[in-house]
Amino acid sequence: MTTNLSEKKKVLVGMSGGIDSSAVCMLLQDQGYDVTGITLRMWDIPSHFSAPDQAEPNHVLEARSLAEKLAIPHYTLDVRDEFRKTVVQFFIDEYLQARTPNPCVMCNLCFKWKYLLDEADRLGCDFVATGHYARIIRQEGRYVLKKGADSKKDQSYFLWRLGQKELSRTLFPLGEITKDEIRAYVLQKGFKEKVEKKESMEVCFIENDYRDFLIQQVPDLDKNIGKGFFIDEKGKKLGLHKGFPFYTIGQRKGLEIALGHPAYVIKINPHKNTIRLGNKEELLASEMVVETPIFNIPFDQIADKEIQVRIRYRSPAISATLSLTDDNHIIVRFKEAASAVTPGQSAVFYCDDLVIGGGTIADQRILKKYTQKGQ
Repeated sequence: MTTNLSEKKKVLVGMSGGIDSSAVCMLLQDQGYDVTGITLRMWDIPSHFSAPDQAEPNHVLEARSLAEKLAIPHYTLDVRDEFRKTVVQFFIDEYLQARTPNPCVMCNLCFKWKYLLDEADRLGCDFVATGHYARIIRQEGRYVLKKGADSKKDQSYFLWRLGQKELSRTLFPLGEITKDEIRAYVLQKGFKEKVEKKESMEVCFIENDYRDFLIQQVPDLDKNIGKGFFIDEKGKKLGLHKGFPFYTIGQRKGLEIALGHPAYVIKINPHKNTIRLGNKEELLASEMVVETPIFNIPFDQIADKEIQVRIRYRSPAISATLSLTDDNHIIVRFKEAASAVTPGQSAVFYCDDLVIGGGTIADQRILKKYTQKGQ
């Protein structure tokens, strides 16, 4: 894992206090980089503090402690106000429009990399680095994102919006390494506590259920939206629900309605505050519409050619073809039906391990607009 650099390059590492970003600092040191650490204080929740009089959250203290042990400079940037206005407000607004957001995708480009690159410039660093499991390669004069070598940990899905500005100055030291190798490496370095620390897999600013978070952040939510009706495919009222922002496409658990058979959320109408329920087969789709697409390679190289698409982080890739509409939407035609196509989620396009682009899944009711045109 050691590489000698002819010229010592400076790199700013985004440190969360966890095993992955800690490993990044150690790996880059071993590779001869001049490492500086920075921790973005974005959001505080009670579980981030071990004591009632603690001034800073645990992850800031842990990152600073590791930096001291590695003898590297460490900075903390308090961006809580900006994070609330940018990422958290986006999260809330999406649910209030009956969409299911990907806050991490939005945060990476519009928030995290913005501050990392700004601070890198201020501190005279050549690169920024994070603990994401992904790779960056150079192809035909462009920087292209690639899946991480560890398929179980690959995080390329969350990074598809990063452009040339970001990719050209980013290092992903964990991209070629598996999680098990990282654990062994950090243990060998003498940081057993990092290996044993429980890792969070949830949205960083939500402590429990996102519905409780919405109620906390939008106190008049119940009054302004209130209860609505579950309906069937014919519009028949089946019972009351708590309000459309509290449900997502494909949801089965937590509906609190007994129909005598399994029921799933098929469609959400925010204008009428209705939620249509149906069976699992009704979730299947052969096509979907994707808005605001971004491509890392010229679209004409992949138009109508078979690629793979992931419509949520944990779902396997599905073979599909893409076509571009006159108003810059993408029609995705699946080779096999996809389940629970969810507006607001990211659709990320792959060619083998390469991320060739992505976009945001649109309201599927607009699909008729394009199929009627014969597109």
